[in-house]
This record gives sequence, structure tokens and C-alpha cells, in this order.
Amino acid sequence: MMAGDAILGAALGLALAAALSSFLGGGTMERLARVCTALFAASVAAASGLLMWMILSDRFDIAYVAAYSSRELAMAYKVSSFWAGQQGSFLLWLLIHGLAGCVLASRVGSVGQGEDRDIRRSALGVFSIISALLAILVLAKSPFAPQEPAVLNGAGLNPLLQDPWMAVHPPVIFIGYALLAVPLAGSLGALLINPCSRTWLATARRWCLVAWAFLGAGIFIGGYWAYKVLGWGGYWGWDPVENSSLVPWLAAAVLLHVLRAAQVRETILPVAHLAAIFCFSLVLYGTFLTRSGVLGDFSVHSFSGTSVGLAIALVNATVLLGGLILLTMRAGRFPEGRMYEGYGSREFILLLGMLLAAFIAGLVFIGMSMPLLTQMAGHPAAVDSSFYIRTTLPPTICMMLAMAMACLRLYGAGRTLRAGILPLAGLAVGAIMPLAVGIREALPVILSAVSMMAVAASIQSRRRGALGASGLVAHAGAGIALAAMVLAGTGSRSETLELSPGEAHDILGHEIVYRGQEFAGDGLSKYYVYSVDGREARALTKLRVNGSDAAREPAIERTFTGDVYIAPTP
Repeated sequence: MMAGDAILGAALGLALAAALSSFLGGGTMERLARVCTALFAASVAAASGLLMWMILSDRFDIAYVAAYSSRELAMAYKVSSFWAGQQGSFLLWLLIHGLAGCVLASRVGSVGQGEDRDIRRSALGVFSIISALLAILVLAKSPFAPQEPAVLNGAGLNPLLQDPWMAVHPPVIFIGYALLAVPLAGSLGALLINPCSRTWLATARRWCLVAWAFLGAGIFIGGYWAYKVLGWGGYWGWDPVENSSLVPWLAAAVLLHVLRAAQVRETILPVAHLAAIFCFSLVLYGTFLTRSGVLGDFSVHSFSGTSVGLAIALVNATVLLGGLILLTMRAGRFPEGRMYEGYGSREFILLLGMLLAAFIAGLVFIGMSMPLLTQMAGHPAAVDSSFYIRTTLPPTICMMLAMAMACLRLYGAGRTLRAGILPLAGLAVGAIMPLAVGIREALPVILSAVSMMAVAASIQSRRRGALGASGLVAHAGAGIALAAMVLAGTGSRSETLELSPGEAHDILGHEIVYRGQEFAGDGLSKYYVYSVDGREARALTKLRVNGSDAAREPAIERTFTGDVYIAPTP
């Protein structure tokens, strides 16, 4: 479709014009940069609106519409088919990125003259370059390509994706991806103007916090969808594509803490810049793994047979190498001095904890990259879940211990809070919980214990005024989540057996009776009906038009102490 590609081509030109105007500076050029940024966002919005109109109008002469929509598809899933495929999801990313650019552009004019304004203008220029690179990715595999030969109806959305949680999951993830470009733009903008400046740190931290929250929410939504739809018995399979979102999330957590530490001690500025560069670069690298087809044989999520892998790799290399080269060139201008007062200071423990988080991210990075690395050697292979569990458990324990210790300290040497009995109580509760459900492995018990100690330490730190409310929520959430992962992962039990209708079985302390199958009136779904301790539970199977199974969802009977999870196979 020439109109859609023409609009995207105009958006690319506007992004380049915005970048050039931002770097030239001056009153007229600055206003031109803001106008071009707004027009870029408007152009991307127009292209997005055009694609949505085509989907809702059943324009099956467009290849993307024919591949992901159909006449009989429910309206909610027609809308979500916009981002179901590679081309549409890139366009959604570009749209969110463009809207974020409008906010950045408005902030440039909200401050007076001086270094702060120069840095914001420079950051807008960097952000516009990223806009242009993302626009190239969309054009490299356009969502407006014609369908040849023409079809009367589309293939429709994958039945597994026809779920409310999966309809929401991609937009939430892409908001996180798009917003992580802002801290990178702020970092490189400051490096271009004055590497010693700390004026960009507060703004970058606010954007990073929002991006981190959205990315974490997207990961949670995806995990819940996997648990209730895929029927594989869990919410996380250490799939390479799952990990491609987890690694940037961990990197964003590192960036958040380093940005705060750099606000306190300017000698930490180089680490903040490095974290900002790697954080967005890992987003692009994860996108490359997911979209290039490299993981086609190793992941249930990845796109296979795509032709955009080289373009993504080049964009990733441009961002990473460009950022590192600029950081190296400016290295001599950073403030000199120690990054922390002593080994007992909050700064040191915070940096140690973030080093451990980066190490965990590195281990996951190696694992998820293994198909790519081994493919280069001619024998593609992937690591299994045990690799991640064995390698990440010890550093995660150390990281949570560092979190607890850091919460009980203030910035500066020798400034500690009175711990009281609360952290010890948290440690005891965290150890008792896994032992109570029969977990005897040492490392999971220790992880649960130190995680709950970190929760208690965060509460104590908040009570003493050393931790903000948002910090308490984040730290407590991390600790509770890890303790719950120990209980849900290590404490789970499974059994496989054949069930006959009407026959009762005592399975892991529950009475399970298979009642038989029920078909929906429309003939498009059926249910395997069970009785779990006298309560009904149903496993859904979606059917194709010819009556064959299209997708299966497990039966889940939820209780306070755990779920009875039944994943039937005929």
C-alpha cells in the first residue's frame, strides 16, 4: 500500500529533520525541532490509524491483515491483531516512541537558557535519531505490503492469542521498551554537552521508573497468560523470548539504582551512563533474538522465517557502539574520586547489589543467546531450565542480602539505622515457609529466608525515613515474589495418569473425578469437566471449523494453599 509506506517515509524524514535541528540549536532551529517531532508522531499515528482501519474493514488485499485477522474474529481480537505480528508490533513501538518524543520536545521549551536547556535539546536530537532507526525497521518489513495472491478471508488470530491477557501483554511490554530510550537519550545528550552534568539524572530516573514498571507488568501479564492458557504447568519456562524481556527489566532495575546513587555521588556518573547505554541496547538485542528467526526452533514465542534480522542487528550495533564510543571519548572529563566512602556505606552495598543484578542478567543473557552462539559453531542448541536455576540462585541470594543491608544504611560512611528485631523475624518467617511445605533443598530455603528479611528490612527502613514509599513497594514486591517463586517452583508436585469418566482418584491429597466432555453450542469449543474435592473445574479446548483441536487451556481449581492444575491430553 503506497499511502502507508509514503506516510512512514515522511515520518523517517521528519525524524531526521528533528535530529538535525536539535543539534544545530538556536531559537529557530529549536522550534523547528519541536515541530518536526510533533509531526513525526502525527505521521506515525496516521500510519497506525490507517492500518487499524484496514484491519477493521477486512482489507485482505493487505498481507498483514490477511495473516492476522479474519471476518469472523471478535472485535476485541481484531483490534489486538494490530500488534499480533512483527510488522504491527514494530509500528506500535514506533507510535509509543513518537508520543514520548512529543513529551520530551515540550520539556525542552519549559526551561530557561543555559546548560540544562542545551542538554535537553541534545537529548531530543539523540531521541530523534533513535526514532529514525526505528522507522527504518518498520519500513524494512512494511505492514502495508499487498497480499499476493488476493484472498477472500484472512487466516485469523492464533487461537492461543485469543485471550484478554495476551491482547494486553504486547502493548504494555512495548511501552516499557519505548520509554527506555529516554534515559539513553538523556545520557548521550549530557555526554555531548557536559559529561559532568547531573541535571539529566532526575528526569532519566523518572522515565526509567515508568518504563521499568510497564515492562515488569508486561512480564507478569505474559506469565499469567502462560499459566492459565498454555497448560505447561507454570508461569515461566526460561524460554529465550521470555528472557529477552527479563534481561532489559533487570538492566532497568540496575539503571534505576545507579541513577539514584549518581545523584548522591557524582563519581558514579560513568556507571550511570554505561547502564543507560546497555539498558536500551539489551532491548534491541532481545528484539533481534525474537524477530530475526534465530530462535525459530527453540522458542514457542519467536517469529520464524523473517527477513528483518540484519536491520535490527545494524540498529543495535549503531546504538551500542555509538554510545560506547562517545562514552570512551568523554571518559577523561568525568569527576575523579571514590565512588563510596567505605565498605559499610550504602553506596558500596547498593553498587554491590547492582553488580550482582547485572551478573544475573549476564547469566540469563548467555543462556538465551546460546542458540545464536552455537549456531555460529554449526551445531545450534539451547540450554534447559536447570542451567538458569543452578547459576542464578547463588547470586540472587547475595543480591537480596545486599538489599537488606543497604536498606538499613544511609548514604555516607558509618551511617546505619537501628535494625531491631524485624529483619530477624522476616528471616525466620522466610525460612519456615518452604520448610512447612516440604522443601528441604538448602539454596531455595536460604533464598526464601533472605528475601523475606529484605522485605522486613525495607519496612524498617521506611519507618525510619530512609526509604520512600515507592522503594518500599518495589523492594517488598521483589522479596515476596522470590519467596513465592520458591514455594511455587520447588514446592510443586506433579503426577501423570489416565482418567476414565466417573472414576475417582486420590491424587496428591485431592479427590479428582473426570466427568467427561461437554461441547459448546456453537461447536467451536469443548470442555473436559472434572470434580476436584467436590468442586467443578473445566479445561477448555478451542476447536477449528473441521472439529480438530486448535488450542487447549488447563483446568485450575484455586485454593489458598495452592492450585490444582489439570492439563489434559486426549
